[in-house]
Amino acid sequence: MKRGRTLRVLSLASLALATLAAAVWFYLPAAAQGPTGPIKIGVLYDLTGPFAAAGAVPGSIGTKIAFDMVNEKGGVLGKHKIQTVAGDSQSKPDVAINEAERLLNVEKVDILLGIYSSAIAVPLAEKVDKQNRLLWITIAIADGVFKGRDLKYTFRAQPPGSQFGQLSTRFIADYAQERFKMKPEDVKGAIIYEDGPYGSGVAASGEAEMKKIGMKLVLKEGYSANTPDLASLVTKLKAARPDVLFHTGYNPDITLFLRQAKELGLRVKAIVGHGAGYGQYDKLREALREDVDHIFNVDPVASQLLDPKNYKPAELGKIRDEFLARYKKETGVDQIPPHASMGFNNTWILLTDVLPRAIQKHGGWSPEAIQKAALETDIPEGGTIQGYGVKFAGPGHEMRGQSLRASLVIMQYIGGKTQIVYPKAISTASPVLPLPATSPYAAR
Repeated sequence: MKRGRTLRVLSLASLALATLAAAVWFYLPAAAQGPTGPIKIGVLYDLTGPFAAAGAVPGSIGTKIAFDMVNEKGGVLGKHKIQTVAGDSQSKPDVAINEAERLLNVEKVDILLGIYSSAIAVPLAEKVDKQNRLLWITIAIADGVFKGRDLKYTFRAQPPGSQFGQLSTRFIADYAQERFKMKPEDVKGAIIYEDGPYGSGVAASGEAEMKKIGMKLVLKEGYSANTPDLASLVTKLKAARPDVLFHTGYNPDITLFLRQAKELGLRVKAIVGHGAGYGQYDKLREALREDVDHIFNVDPVASQLLDPKNYKPAELGKIRDEFLARYKKETGVDQIPPHASMGFNNTWILLTDVLPRAIQKHGGWSPEAIQKAALETDIPEGGTIQGYGVKFAGPGHEMRGQSLRASLVIMQYIGGKTQIVYPKAISTASPVLPLPATSPYAAR
């Protein structure tokens, strides 16, 4: 009897183990296959307000094209479609923060992507990071987004604002002797800027670079991007008599300034703009016509200006051309602004480099998985449609989350076309310096 009872107990135990094993086996395949379903991304740009015309809308179109091209091939890894939920920041930081909260906590998006304005990016990045949510910045450039903040879940492949002021100043210094017949330390520079995080950061880096070179700073002044009148600033510039004007602004304020500078007779040897409104050549030309010829713009390059032979891998050229064709078809424009390339390129990096690795190596697209995958990104120079590489700064770096391989170029508007004029190694034209007599801003 005792032996029979023991056998029955063993049989029941064996049955229980078999049932448990079957249950475990039933759930294992789904776990092994990884997550299923779409990846939900909240897309936040300034679709209305002054920032819209300064580059946010072209950036949003570039982002949309990247989503379309990936989804048409089945999504990330050919099986995870991108589902987007749009938000409009309306060119207002408070609205942007409310929209971000809606996208993250009501729409329950997995990733928040976009952000054109640094005035929005600086406060938003910290708020999103504190929620342990993923923010992927495509355009906003201010160093203040990252510097000293140790953000874990915020990433930007875009060059930082400090590079803008540095490059424009070095450009003028490199050409001072040849074109101005002046030593760099004899050149007089003036810095004017919209006084938000974007303009202030670029201005500070430009001032620091001028001091390093020994260039003379005769005026540095900020203003509100919403100001209705910049005549007093033009008057101060005329009194300071700079050789070169370094300007950082958006669209309405740049147009206002250039109109009033012409009316009041400001004369300089060169005008160097730093992205944003200066990157929207079609908008500037629409408002100011040929007056914008020979003005310089510092920005990540508009991808159509690069030689696709320098891309690595070579098929990036086909991707670039497909993006450009779609953008032209959607907008009808011939002059594609740099912000369109930024929106596409920096979204494409997430969709085709970071997310596939997050899914395959780290189990999905949670913030933790994506941040691990992003820190493993190692794209060499020439590996993106804007020519630069991508390697994100990691823990312990003062700019954690910022790509350390991003770079800029200086473009000039010459005869209705945009040309790369600096760095010299990749230039497509020689810069016209000083401003020719045909320019209303040329020194007489």
